[in-house]
Amino acid sequence: MRFKSDALFKYSTQTASWTPASRAQQGTQPQSIKIEGDITLGGLFPVHSRGPAGVPCGEIKREKGIHRLEAMLYALDQINSDPELLPNITLGARILDTCSRDTYALEQSLTFVQALIQKDNSDVRCSNGEPPIIPKPERVVGVIGASGSSVSIMVANVLRLFAIPQISYASTAPELSDNSRYEFFSRVVPPDSYQAQAMVDIVKNMGWNYVSTLASEGNYGESGVDAFLQISREAGGLCIAQSIKIPREPRPGEFDKIIKRLMETSNARGVIIFANEDDIKRVLQAAKKANLTGHFLFVGSDSWGSKNSAIEDQEEVAEGAVTILPKRASIDGFDQYFTSRSLENNRRNIWFAEFWEDDFKCKLTRPGIKYDPGRRKCTGEERISRDSQYEQEGKVQFVIDAVYAMAHALHSMHLDLCAGSMGVCEKMDPVDGRMLLQYIRSVNFNGSAGTGVMFNENGDAPGRYDIFQYQMSNVSNPGYKNIGQWTNHLRLNPEEMQWSGGDRKIPESVCSFPCESGERKKMVKGVPCCWHCELCDGYQYLLDEFTCDMCPFDMRPLENRTGCRPTPIIKLEWSSPWAIIPVFLAILGILATTGVIVTFIRFNDTPIVRASGRELSYVLLTGIFLIYLITFFMIAEPSVAICAFRRLFLGLGMCISYAAMLTKTNRIYRIFEQGKKSVTPPKFISPTSQLIITFILISVQLLAVFIWFGVMPPHTIIDYEEQKPPNPEFARGILKCDMSDLSLILCLSYSIVLMITCTVYAIKSRGVPETFNEAKPIGFTMYTTCIIWLAFVPIFFGTAQSTEKMFIQTTTLTVSMSLSATVSLGMLYVPKVYVIIFHPEQNVQKRKRSFKAVVQAATVTTHLSLNESAKET
Repeated sequence: MRFKSDALFKYSTQTASWTPASRAQQGTQPQSIKIEGDITLGGLFPVHSRGPAGVPCGEIKREKGIHRLEAMLYALDQINSDPELLPNITLGARILDTCSRDTYALEQSLTFVQALIQKDNSDVRCSNGEPPIIPKPERVVGVIGASGSSVSIMVANVLRLFAIPQISYASTAPELSDNSRYEFFSRVVPPDSYQAQAMVDIVKNMGWNYVSTLASEGNYGESGVDAFLQISREAGGLCIAQSIKIPREPRPGEFDKIIKRLMETSNARGVIIFANEDDIKRVLQAAKKANLTGHFLFVGSDSWGSKNSAIEDQEEVAEGAVTILPKRASIDGFDQYFTSRSLENNRRNIWFAEFWEDDFKCKLTRPGIKYDPGRRKCTGEERISRDSQYEQEGKVQFVIDAVYAMAHALHSMHLDLCAGSMGVCEKMDPVDGRMLLQYIRSVNFNGSAGTGVMFNENGDAPGRYDIFQYQMSNVSNPGYKNIGQWTNHLRLNPEEMQWSGGDRKIPESVCSFPCESGERKKMVKGVPCCWHCELCDGYQYLLDEFTCDMCPFDMRPLENRTGCRPTPIIKLEWSSPWAIIPVFLAILGILATTGVIVTFIRFNDTPIVRASGRELSYVLLTGIFLIYLITFFMIAEPSVAICAFRRLFLGLGMCISYAAMLTKTNRIYRIFEQGKKSVTPPKFISPTSQLIITFILISVQLLAVFIWFGVMPPHTIIDYEEQKPPNPEFARGILKCDMSDLSLILCLSYSIVLMITCTVYAIKSRGVPETFNEAKPIGFTMYTTCIIWLAFVPIFFGTAQSTEKMFIQTTTLTVSMSLSATVSLGMLYVPKVYVIIFHPEQNVQKRKRSFKAVVQAATVTTHLSLNESAKET
């Protein structure tokens, strides 16, 4: 059994001075706690905050300083009272204050290496000539600490020179994972590289891709942000809008400028913050001052964690902040230990009286210190937690685990080197630091919170984090709520999250919002998370998120432009207004033509029918009938047969009609021209000759059509260009025959030539008396027909650019043809039918006259007409 009583502890005598100023004046002699033991461990804690310029130390830090320091003392008590761990060996300690400053901590830590520095005292003699008796300084085998990463880095650079292992309870800078530079450094907290990975996972899980970073100047902040940036680059899909560093000594207005810079990229609402507690608080204050409460969405590192002090009086700005903290538990044994501490039973802690004054807001009466009447006097009867607010500091667990890790390593080392020996054997006196490091890296035990304590090859603890969110709205007890955890992968509970105003929907922090359907991304150069959305216009569709492509010629884009769909096929429907009028006229014309033909057949041998030239009349009526009939072929659904009929009958009906009329007018013109010269009738004026001439003229049209059939057989096509307006929703493919506007005009051109020729003969024959022939009715027919077709041309070609081109042109063509047929029918045959039906008494045989008598009568009539005209003028 080893002796375990307070007599083991020898307290430092430097307890008189308490103020920072007096402490600064003490010179190089460090203030420390000295606890005697067989093996001495060093301890580094930020008992005081950083002092103002010229003063190393400031105000006492109750939680980060005293709580953590007492956690080491508590752990030493537990280990020294444990008969299974380091039996018969007492652990002692030399604990120093770093004052939260790396340079000051470096000076203090020289205490740990004094025993290892060889000093030459050969020239030193006492007055009696004897060599002086110089007490051998204590030898520190390992160091627990430090807290801040910058302090740990500074101290680690010294300790490695003397092979003194170091275990930190709070330093998380990724830089310390570099085993080549900090080989004697280990830590029971995971490095910020794990923390940064967890924060990247959190950001991506919330759907953010555009965030800013804030870092306090120094190893912790800068290395944390660097790790975040590196991991985000490797993971991809995450862009950094701003990466801002908070100066170590910020000037007035510095934080207002930081907020303004963050607002330059206002879409980046997410702010990743690796900063110390003071900087966090001032950032929140600046955001509140700028009236930006609720705008920024903070994701805080473990320096924020679940601390209320960091957000005191700034709760509204911090609402919704997601923070991360190494997985930890409150150690009940420490709570019982710490709340039982008093001025009487805790004299070993030389800073405890200062803590007491700060915690209870009272003043102790001590020699050399002037009493402050503004503060009440401490009674010494105050009790922690009863008379003051108490909450266990978050890193207490890790301080205890760090001390236990060192103890377990020493225990294993003792078992191997001092088997069967009581206490420290010669092989462990002194302790080999490099060998102790190997034992430290090999420890594996359940820590104070029941979780495993172990180290990897770089001395890092495994990454285990709790994820918190600060919530206010709709919460009876505002504060940090556990919303998930990270152990090599993220487990987040989105349903537990709550944002500013009680909103459950995760806010967005993106550079560019997703493009609407049918819009492509036009990337911003150099910023892969930012883009402009451009609509795929016209007949383009979204090929991929970056490219618009044209739909095939027979397709149009979907309404959302994610693909293409077939363009609807249309044709001229019978129910269309464009078809109803032509069909109506055609039906009337067919009925009228049929009535005339029936009448002529019924009264075939009557004088009027015979005088009109029965044979050519039937041919002409057939042509008129075909002109009306073509309307139905032009409107019918295109097919190979329909297209063939269109080619055949489009020009044939007009050709037949005008060929017959041309033959008639030519016959009349030749008869009366010949009569002026002789009494001999001209050739080819018999009905048979007239029919032959007519059929010869018709055969030219038929021959051209059949040649066309041979060269280019009729077929249907779907024209996608004719009705392709800028808006693809109105695009239509038109089912039509393979007849272009040019081929249609060529098909009618021969009939137009016949019509013009007939008109010329009608003009030449205008002087012939109408009582003798049909010259004048034919003339009026041709004049009217020419006017109709002159009106047709501009309408037909003027609509070439219209989206309704096919319908307008078809209607125009069929109506024009029906009108020209109607004119012919009305001028030439309706009067005859009227006489035949209603005045049969006029349909009688008149006295026959010779050809000579007819010519003479016509000549006299012509002369009389000319003389009357001369007199009138």
